[in-house]
Amino acid sequence: MAPRKLQLCTMDWQPDEQGLQQVLQLLKDSQSPNTATQRVVQDKLKQLNQFPDFNNYLIFVLTRLKSEDEPTRSLSGLILKNNVKAHYQSFPQPVAEFIKQECLNNIGDASSLIRATIGILITTIASKGELQMWPELLPQLCNLLNSEDYNTCEGAFGALQKICEDSSELLDSDALNRPLNIMIPKFLQFFKHCSPKIRSHAIACVNQFIMDRAQALMDNIDTFIEHLFALAVDEDPEVRKNVCRALVMLLEVRIDRLIPHMHSIIQYMLQRTQDNDENVALEACEFWLTLAEQPICKEVLSSHLVQLIPILVNGMKYSEIDIILLKGDVEEDEAIPDSEQDIKPRFHKSRTVTLQHEEDRTQDDEDGEDEDDDDDTLSDWNLRKCSAAALDVLANVFRDELLPHLLPLLKGLLFHPEWVIKESGILVLGAIAEGCMQGMVPYLPELIPHLIQCLSDKKALVRSIACWTLSRYAHWVVSQPPDMHLKPLMTELLKRILDSNKRVQEAACSAFATLEEEACTELVPYLSFILDTLVFAFGKYQHKNLLILYDAIGTLADSVGHHLNQPEYIQKLMPPLIQKWNELKDEDKDLFPLLECLSSVATALQSGFLPYCEPVYQRCVTLVQKTLAQAMMYNQQPDQYEAPDKDFMIVALDLLSGLAEGLGCHVEQLVARSNIMTLLFQCMQDTMPEVRQSSFALLGDLTKACFMHVKPCIAEFMPILGTNLNPEFISVCNNATWAIGEICMQMGAEMQPYVQMVLNNLVEIINRPNTPKTLLENTAITIGRLGYVCPQEVAPMLQQFIRPWCTSLRNIRDNEEKDSAFRGICMMIGVNPGGVVQDFIFFCDAVASWVSPKDDLRDMFYKILHGFKDQVGEENWQQFSEQFPPLLKERLAAFYGV
Repeated sequence: MAPRKLQLCTMDWQPDEQGLQQVLQLLKDSQSPNTATQRVVQDKLKQLNQFPDFNNYLIFVLTRLKSEDEPTRSLSGLILKNNVKAHYQSFPQPVAEFIKQECLNNIGDASSLIRATIGILITTIASKGELQMWPELLPQLCNLLNSEDYNTCEGAFGALQKICEDSSELLDSDALNRPLNIMIPKFLQFFKHCSPKIRSHAIACVNQFIMDRAQALMDNIDTFIEHLFALAVDEDPEVRKNVCRALVMLLEVRIDRLIPHMHSIIQYMLQRTQDNDENVALEACEFWLTLAEQPICKEVLSSHLVQLIPILVNGMKYSEIDIILLKGDVEEDEAIPDSEQDIKPRFHKSRTVTLQHEEDRTQDDEDGEDEDDDDDTLSDWNLRKCSAAALDVLANVFRDELLPHLLPLLKGLLFHPEWVIKESGILVLGAIAEGCMQGMVPYLPELIPHLIQCLSDKKALVRSIACWTLSRYAHWVVSQPPDMHLKPLMTELLKRILDSNKRVQEAACSAFATLEEEACTELVPYLSFILDTLVFAFGKYQHKNLLILYDAIGTLADSVGHHLNQPEYIQKLMPPLIQKWNELKDEDKDLFPLLECLSSVATALQSGFLPYCEPVYQRCVTLVQKTLAQAMMYNQQPDQYEAPDKDFMIVALDLLSGLAEGLGCHVEQLVARSNIMTLLFQCMQDTMPEVRQSSFALLGDLTKACFMHVKPCIAEFMPILGTNLNPEFISVCNNATWAIGEICMQMGAEMQPYVQMVLNNLVEIINRPNTPKTLLENTAITIGRLGYVCPQEVAPMLQQFIRPWCTSLRNIRDNEEKDSAFRGICMMIGVNPGGVVQDFIFFCDAVASWVSPKDDLRDMFYKILHGFKDQVGEENWQQFSEQFPPLLKERLAAFYGV
């Protein structure tokens, strides 16, 4: 295309015939599946983009060249959209004007594909900050809605819907003089339009403004709701879907307006959840999920459970399409390699240092296992998943009140001859496990053996769902005598780990990891048998399931700990792990789960890991070094180099932590022979919080394992630790705090020059409202440890932290960290007894939380308690101790004679 002078008058811009042919040829080529052709097309596009009026050609093909086929015209518009996205700012004014004009003049094209493409183009231009620069756009589109011509009205509505989706906040702002005040009433008029497509657009447009509570919509809310009710039985599924979507959102933001009609809305949603159109049913099913989160759920839904539960249960069956997509009739596929796009990206969760609590192992809130585990590859949200999720949340609201409606159904489902129905029954049982556990207990002795039997069903999809449901009841299984259910369950699950179906392997591996977490050391007698199975699976698994297998091995190591450190077990487990380790390249993301797994194994094996530690250690250091080097090159020349994937560095730092923790002082020679301290200095200052978080964990672990190598760096490290005591990044702050505490214990009195760098921040954090428990505990430990090594420096501030300090440490188990922190507090009270007087009851309570303090610590407590009692006199002490709860009174009298 010869570069031509731009003609300023845009209306009569005409393409050069030869140039037009070039553009058309390019559009034809770009529809070719051949990758070589695609590359040529990309180069050609780069070339053509040098010509300012190339974009005129593209819009011309889209809007005027009606002789061309629709896909080619649409493609021309989509390439133009990408250009607008990438560099609209540099379009010459006449070109931009020509494009905008052509869009508005042709929004009523006879082809729905072309109308939609022009709509996409308009909203892309609008979202490039052009809504302000294109003042005639919204008035013109709203005006076109009144057109007698269906295509024009539909095209304008389509464009408006896209603008509402992309720019909803801007439309409700003063920047544009609040166009919604005109647009919303206008949209509402079209709810009664004779064309279903237009009705659907109108609702979809208004729906964009519900969640943000746009004022113009709130002013018309009653009209909106009336109009929605009028469309409730619309014959068009798209309209019904948008009505359901609107009601679900209104439930979240304007429940006050729905409450008067709640009974009929629920009746309506019960019907829609059974709609023949699955998309409508799915939107309606979301209603139950949202309702479950509302405080009024129980009150308004109780009387409808009798209808709702069977509907949800019915929705939990696989549809015929699901079964085809899941290859439900393919039983054996273990030999078929995985396609790479099936493997979801994994995210590594960086190390956070936490303390053990009294109430033993509480389940983390983050472990909210989703219903998602049952049919992962259909990761699209569907009616089955939504129904199961709704049943799960409702079980958590109604608890055992749900069971009278469920149990009669369950019996029929679980023993049904048709596998699809039986499978849905097993899913139901898993979905209610959390909410209805109490009420289910009497039935479990009968149900668990039945589920274990289902593990050997001839249908793979039944076997896989049985794995998942059994994992939901693992806690109960482990609470029974091991021979009753644990042993049979474990035996069968291990067989399923070696199933010939990949989905079953995956479900069994995940379920086994859950069982390991629950059973912990109960598994020790079976370790040999477990390891044989897991190691055998190594040779059997395709790519995707290998990643889950690493997790099951890591969890096993976490669960049985040092019991794994037996020559026989190490001999089974380590060779295949090291073989994988050697096979993987430094840039392979499969290193993540393998490194995580090795980190758990190293921590569990302790000295047993020594023979393997050198190559593992070296490689981790190399990964950190490579990532840092790449980051530096990228920061200096971002156009020349790619940004590194810092996950490699994070996972490597975490494995180094695992090595330091597992090997203890044995890690010293490895550290001595490497430049890890220099690298750590850089990692601690990385811009990415997760890198800093893992760096501080490693710093703390190296401080414990080989302080001789950390000590020379303390003067450089401490200021960095101080600046990271920022609770905005909870995990970074937590690990930095913990590392400072570990450094205190090694430095002793030499910590003195650094106290002021960190103390004020720590005291501020411990007094902050809403600080997470873990961070509070670590902060209290570190303040105590600072006071232990430098009592003179810290004691003057005692009064500012003693109360939150005591309350945050009363629930922690007796351990070394708690011991050193309490010694610190006792020494500070010795220096500044006045600092504790006002909050002495809190100190008494914290002291009473000790089960068996070491003798010399008990003496310290004894002296302080008796010193205080002698100071105030018998009578005042009596009055003071009257405020104690009875349990505290008993403990102090029994242990300390006060």
